[in-house]
Amino acid sequence: MQQFYYDNKIVRNFIYATIVFGVVGMSVGLLEAFFYLFPNMTDGISWLSYGRLRPLHTNAVIFAFVGNAMFAGVYYSLQRLLKARMFSDFLSNLNFWGWQLIIVAAAISLPLGFSTSKEYAELEWPIDIAIALIWVVFGINMIGTIIKRRERHLYVAIWFYIATFVTVAVLHIFNSLELPVSAMKSYSVYAGVQDALVQWWYGHNAVAFFLTTPFLGMMYYFVPKVANRPVYSYRLSIVHFWSLIFIYIWAGPHHLLYSALPNWAQNLGVVFSIMLIAPSWGGMINGLLTLRGVWDKVRVEPVLKFFVVAITGYGMATFEGPMLSLKSVNAIAHYTDWIIAHVHVGALAWNGFMSFGIIYWLIPRMAKTKLYSVKLANFHFWIGTLGIIFYTLPMYVAGFTQASMWKQFNPDGTLTYGNFLETVTQIMPMYWMRAFGGVLYLVGMFVLVYNIIQTVRFGPSIEDELAEAPALVKISAGRIKGEKYHAWLERKPIQLTIFALIAILIGGIIQIVPTIMIKSNIPTIASVKPYSPLELQGRDIYIREGCVGCHSQSVRPFRSEVERYGPQSKAGEFVYDHPFLWGSKRTGPDLLREGGKYNDNWHFNHFWSPQSISAGSIMPAYKWLFDNEPMDISMTEKKMRAMQTLGVPYTDEQIANGEKNLRAQALKIEESLKNDPDFVKSYENSKKKALAKGEKFVPMNEREIVALIAYIQRLGTDIKVKDNIKK
Repeated sequence: MQQFYYDNKIVRNFIYATIVFGVVGMSVGLLEAFFYLFPNMTDGISWLSYGRLRPLHTNAVIFAFVGNAMFAGVYYSLQRLLKARMFSDFLSNLNFWGWQLIIVAAAISLPLGFSTSKEYAELEWPIDIAIALIWVVFGINMIGTIIKRRERHLYVAIWFYIATFVTVAVLHIFNSLELPVSAMKSYSVYAGVQDALVQWWYGHNAVAFFLTTPFLGMMYYFVPKVANRPVYSYRLSIVHFWSLIFIYIWAGPHHLLYSALPNWAQNLGVVFSIMLIAPSWGGMINGLLTLRGVWDKVRVEPVLKFFVVAITGYGMATFEGPMLSLKSVNAIAHYTDWIIAHVHVGALAWNGFMSFGIIYWLIPRMAKTKLYSVKLANFHFWIGTLGIIFYTLPMYVAGFTQASMWKQFNPDGTLTYGNFLETVTQIMPMYWMRAFGGVLYLVGMFVLVYNIIQTVRFGPSIEDELAEAPALVKISAGRIKGEKYHAWLERKPIQLTIFALIAILIGGIIQIVPTIMIKSNIPTIASVKPYSPLELQGRDIYIREGCVGCHSQSVRPFRSEVERYGPQSKAGEFVYDHPFLWGSKRTGPDLLREGGKYNDNWHFNHFWSPQSISAGSIMPAYKWLFDNEPMDISMTEKKMRAMQTLGVPYTDEQIANGEKNLRAQALKIEESLKNDPDFVKSYENSKKKALAKGEKFVPMNEREIVALIAYIQRLGTDIKVKDNIKK
């Protein structure tokens, strides 16, 4: 027998980080929910605006809260399943501190507007590189521990951990390929349709392989451990693992149904999404049936209660996901609050409750004491469950309401609700209920904080744990007589890793390579031209302010959408879009055909005070865009040069004259704004005041609002001439 120590301190550190960032991420989410009710409550504070905080909320919950919980569960279970301390204490600590620094960098950069706009991948290129490096550190530490293990066979949980490592590495690297322009600005190397496909190949599978597979691995470890029961079916776990990782990777295109993505790619996404029901529910059944015979224990043990609701939430979300990929259902649900409800069933129930259960079970055991209050843990369970209900059910109702109102027609063929704002005002009660549900869930989080603090406070300090196990005796590398193939594979981590990598690469290669390499998949349109320097500047401001979080730029081929927004999207319209900005939620109307619908003064006043233009609007004001400060155009040439490198046909002459052309177009917009007497009066008054105070006065044509107006007025205008000729 060999004696060694399990590293409990690293597990403790990740748990504490999970709790801290859980409070932070959920608090920001609750603030976001209240923005729907009070859109201007942080009026004039750019870094506290909805558009900038939305990616902070998603990143904080996914990578800070859930990510730290994942590392805690993996580091605890991996050591015990392998009967070995982690490979390197240095790498463990580098993993911990590196991950926390990445989170802090995200918390600083996103509110400041440094964003790529790509869902779940908004962080800029230096942080992307840091993520890749720390993820490799995690992988080396895990693989090193597997190599020095004292347990011959790799338990099912470890299969999921291995698949998580290799797949997230592939997804992150390929989706984050970008061309840097400056220290905190880059452009995606992919454009338009190609960028959309790669992004949702990543976006869907980030949910699969960061939020699902590691938690399934932890389910396979912690549920049997807490219930003191073996896993219901070992054979089912094998089928669950291999079918899940192979099928999941194909499903990303179901986020892009009815878009400009080629139909063959959309249909592949639908087929494999439907197939996902089988392995997903196989895993849920395996988890729940592991608890057979201990339901009396479930009634009194809060940890098991959390696990039951978590696994049930996983089952609900993984049934609903394939259903949402059916085109008939997707036509109703996409862009509505139904999707918000769906996402939060997984986040709040599956990831949240699984994390809470693990924390409540781990901390007392590592501190060698009892949980401070089982009653408080039970209270947390019930108030958290109510929070999920009050959050998700109103969002389902809101989604159905939105879809119904968007698609209704009058007998004369006109839209019943032609004003998009009518659908927003109708669902405001549901937004109030959503906020109430968020309050309940956050209260539960604070209960956990108090309970854990008291548990640690009155127990001994968490120290490394002494363990012993016999050394691993080497046996034949080949299969032993009578040994089944998978049993042999379970003691061959390198082969298992290679097979897992092959399983996840097949789908990605078949979907992505043809879309990128075969030009006929993305036909060009002669009338579509690159953005002018000022429009490019405005597009970057649009990205910085997170406008894509509320507005889509993709018109689907439905009568209601064509009537409301204009002709459906065409793949060739987006060939110069680095990154694509199709969006995934319509809190406001689609903007693809917005150019020319309203004059410059309308947009000017709308950005200053949306409610003065559209009574009842929940869009916040963007008053910092009007500040008496010149917009930064120092990188105009670099931006155009980067775009040229990516294939946008800017000539060297256009790039050399970039700043000059930018100023000329901005001046035209300022002259256009002067058609409004109220603008002229206000403009002259502000100029007099600034000069009277001895302050420098910046002309309107040098302010950011002008660039944003230029971009909005450009949207959809490239193909309007051709469409009008056809009419």
